[in-house]
Amino acid sequence: MKIVRFIDDIALTDREVHCPAGGFTSYRYLLAKDGLGFSLSKTIIPKGTPQFWHYNNHFEACYCISGHGKLENMITGKSYDITTDTVYALDNKEPHMFTALDETVLICIFNPPLVGQEVHNQDGSYSLEHSNV
Repeated sequence: MKIVRFIDDIALTDREVHCPAGGFTSYRYLLAKDGLGFSLSKTIIPKGTPQFWHYNNHFEACYCISGHGKLENMITGKSYDITTDTVYALDNKEPHMFTALDETVLICIFNPPLVGQEVHNQDGSYSLEHSNV
């Protein structure tokens, strides 16, 4: 299978997902239905309000391609500056806060893969209920 997608293939389609609370815009390049076993998104986080995330159903790795943010592990209290060319992965599915100090752009990989329109639940997670994994 060969997949080639451009931002113009995603923008203004159901693969462009906006957080209802304004916490991010996510361009979902690869989803579960693409059959690769992971999803890949470009996520833009606007400067401002801290975002609480807790991916207790997924593993996530993020690569920062621009911007500046602060990542805080809510279990250990340890915080990290996230800047261009920084990768982070929370290997124990820890709850965390992300605050964009400038608009921040992350490339995000999820396993199991996202299926499309997920936004964060009240507990900071993405649901698995619609997953076809």
